[in-house]
Amino acid sequence: MSAADRTVRTAEADALCIKAYLDAGGPEVGMALVAVGGYGRGELAPYSDLDLVLVLDEDVEPGEVAAQVWYPLWDSGATVDHSVRSLPEMIGAADADLRVALGLLDVRHLAGDPGLTLRLRTTMLAQWRRHARRRLPELAQMVRARHDLMGELAHVSVPDLKEAEGGIRDATVLKALVATWLVDVPHGELELTRLALLDVRDLVHEIAQRATERVGPEMWTELAGAMQQPDARHAQVHVRELGRRLSHLSRLTWRRVDDVLARPATVTGTRKPVLAPLADGVALAGGEVVLARGARPDTDPVLLLRAAAAAAEHDVVLAPPTAARLARESAPLPTPWPDEARHLLARLLASGRGLLAVWETLEETGALSRLLPEWDEIRSLPHASAIHRFTVDRHVVESCIEASALIRSVGRPDVLLVAALLHDIGKGSLTEHSVAGEPIAREIATRMGFDTGDVELVAGLVRWHLLLAETATTRDPDDPATIDFVRSRVESVESLDLLTTLTEADARATSPQAWSSWRAGLVLDLSRRVRRAIRSGTVSPALRTERIDLPDDLGTSQVWVSAAEVEDGSRVTVVAPDRVGLLADIAATFALQRVPVRAARAWVQDAYGVSVWEVSDEQIDTAVLRQRYVAIQEGRVDPLTRLLPPGGDVLAPSVVVRAEASSQSTVLEVRAADRPGVLYLVCRSLARLDVAVRSAHVDTLGPQAVDVFYLQEVSAGALGDERSAAAAHAVRAALSGE
Repeated sequence: MSAADRTVRTAEADALCIKAYLDAGGPEVGMALVAVGGYGRGELAPYSDLDLVLVLDEDVEPGEVAAQVWYPLWDSGATVDHSVRSLPEMIGAADADLRVALGLLDVRHLAGDPGLTLRLRTTMLAQWRRHARRRLPELAQMVRARHDLMGELAHVSVPDLKEAEGGIRDATVLKALVATWLVDVPHGELELTRLALLDVRDLVHEIAQRATERVGPEMWTELAGAMQQPDARHAQVHVRELGRRLSHLSRLTWRRVDDVLARPATVTGTRKPVLAPLADGVALAGGEVVLARGARPDTDPVLLLRAAAAAAEHDVVLAPPTAARLARESAPLPTPWPDEARHLLARLLASGRGLLAVWETLEETGALSRLLPEWDEIRSLPHASAIHRFTVDRHVVESCIEASALIRSVGRPDVLLVAALLHDIGKGSLTEHSVAGEPIAREIATRMGFDTGDVELVAGLVRWHLLLAETATTRDPDDPATIDFVRSRVESVESLDLLTTLTEADARATSPQAWSSWRAGLVLDLSRRVRRAIRSGTVSPALRTERIDLPDDLGTSQVWVSAAEVEDGSRVTVVAPDRVGLLADIAATFALQRVPVRAARAWVQDAYGVSVWEVSDEQIDTAVLRQRYVAIQEGRVDPLTRLLPPGGDVLAPSVVVRAEASSQSTVLEVRAADRPGVLYLVCRSLARLDVAVRSAHVDTLGPQAVDVFYLQEVSAGALGDERSAAAAHAVRAALSGE
């Protein structure tokens, strides 16, 4: 698919429309058939609509032409978006509706009165330029709303080639901005990127066999073949690079629009830019950071970082020509970096939201490769996990932005920010990314001039940046082995504080769900416990025996259920006469009610089984839960028939005994497709072996459930090797539907 194909499609559509107009008796004067929008630009995709307007001169009646001209088009099978309007009506509609005005900037004559079409086109352009200062704020708001709704083409998991930020719609908006004569855009780069996106859209239409701009996960492999890319990953990178390039042009242009609109409308003509000094060799001119007069990039290796930090801290544009010149002409930074360079990098990373636009400019101009050549390995790299909302490189930048808001909580903000920058640097490797990233981070930190102790601190943070989140959500904090596990990897309070803050920044940059108040509570509680252990220097205490105040009427009740609302959900306590299979029946109760369980603890108190469940729902009807439980217990409802695993799972469940995770319990880690009933099936299979579940820790990573169970014999104590193997086998079989 190429521009030549679109030209052929447009010519064929034009011929069809012209014939339809002539066959309908369309006159040569006072009436014209025009194409608008994408058809007006001659950019028809294989399944595009034909956007047409029958335009009438003032006081001209449409007659039978308005009724007859569309029938041949419909009969041809084309999808037609059509209207009939007089010239004054067109002008009025464009003035009232910004979307109409934008569409009419691309009016193209098809048939009828060419003079009428010319008047329409010149009137629309003149009106657009005349009212640009009034209309551009509304257009900016419209663009922001679309971006918020659709996300970025470069990062969303299912990108929309047209409506997403950095998509075809943004390219059209940029052309409209240029038409105002208020700002300019690098035309060559815009046009190359726009045409490349149109090529991709044409291929998506052909693959889907319908009009769609959304690229689903199943399309990438076929799209790779059509684009002559090696595989689906390379196809994604190619398309997302186009999106990020257009996003960069769009953001840069809108910043320039803001600068123009901030000036008095009476200012006309070319003004000599006023240079306001910002730092040594760096100045601000027209809202953009440029080089000061007399600056010498060839003798000042730190000038690039100085310009970038100044732009980010002032939240202004780093002029792309300036960044490109610095990328070409700057003297290379010595190894190790001078102190000023390292401090400027920390200032750049600590600049908050101002970092994003500056970082994109450094990337797009090649300047970043001079500072951090390892970055190319993660540029536009898709995340393997669906929980991530950004590609790896953008996620890292967002992590730095999140970390910049947390630097007051740590003693070494420079170390925190560099660790945030490097924490996913190993994701370009085929091995586990935190393991692969550690030596890369050590090498980079050394090159940046950190001393030996700080280098090891940065490398350790990269190596263990997942430690707190994974442990807090999958291990029992009351088990001394859990605290000792973390403490053996994070030996100082300083490194623990940095790791805790990095964990929060990383999670916040991942998605809102990754740092819910529930997850935050688990991580911060684990961090507090480990901090106490490090400061005291003592071994963690043994598991405590939990107790609650039992209700007085338990003797006459089969089950007692209470619920208390907590942040992000509820805490449900269930008390019932203890028996084998009790926990499985309660888990089935939650599953049948579609109440998502995040964690559970269970113990025996007197003759009763007590369990406390952390669930996601904030509104819990305890009476309904009690009725459902009684129906299951009495055999009136069989949860197994409703919660059996569906067939067709691509991946078999993983069930592993983690012998090192506890000395007092047997820890079973279960990974399976996330769906209702996983917890029930596990508890049921363990109950049939007379194995007690002391606690369960439930987590979801994208489409995968990661559940950890602390098991003991009913008579107390960890399971032996044979019993552990039997338990793992039973759980695996239950989740596989065997």
